[in-house]
Amino acid sequence: MSGWDAETYHRVASPQEEWGLKLLDRLVLTGDETVLDAGCGSGRMTRHIIERVPDGRVIGIDASPAMIEKARAELGDSAELRVENLLELELDEQVDAVFSNAAFHWVSDHDRLFARLHAALVPGGAIEAQCGGQGNVAELENALLSLEGDERFAPYLRTMVRPWNFASVADTITRLEREGFEAVRCWFEEVDVRPPEPRAFVTASGLSYHLEHLPDELHEAFLDALLASMPRPLSLHYVRLNISARRRA
Repeated sequence: MSGWDAETYHRVASPQEEWGLKLLDRLVLTGDETVLDAGCGSGRMTRHIIERVPDGRVIGIDASPAMIEKARAELGDSAELRVENLLELELDEQVDAVFSNAAFHWVSDHDRLFARLHAALVPGGAIEAQCGGQGNVAELENALLSLEGDERFAPYLRTMVRPWNFASVADTITRLEREGFEAVRCWFEEVDVRPPEPRAFVTASGLSYHLEHLPDELHEAFLDALLASMPRPLSLHYVRLNISARRRA
């Protein structure tokens, strides 16, 4: 996906940053490690990683040029930032740790994703990640399905491939262990979010793919119809898939 509104996302992504800070606390760092921020977005969490490794190095990877441009504007040269698809990840040297927040559910092939991350880690290196899991934002998915019956949007929505990959705990554990990870722990965490800017939040954090497939002149009507079909005030039920593992030493 290329159509992310990085400026809006950076402004409204406080829930994602809150989850990310708790996630970062799980990553044991001494301050001199090289850390990969896999799916760094606009750099809100990358900044916190930089602060944790003052004598180390941070590499931020994201598939969206707009996100990387925003991250560079926010972080300057304090991190190495690259536009790259995680499924094609190639690093010059292995990293000590992988951090990823709110990104893996945008990756279609988790088998290949974990293979690339395994190759990126030094033996014994840790991965701490969180992404959308099975059942995530079900109310949003149901509202989108209902819009497939609207003749204005049906020709575009019915031919779309589902953009999210909300994996289960069991499947994720199997994939990680098969790729050579050990000390694997995966679990769900559920949280409700009531965004103060509902339209901006759902647009910037979840609907970029859908809007890419709609003509520009239908964007506002689509957002109007979607929000009208959801409860007010808007509340989204997130199911977060937590991932904790190490590459076998």
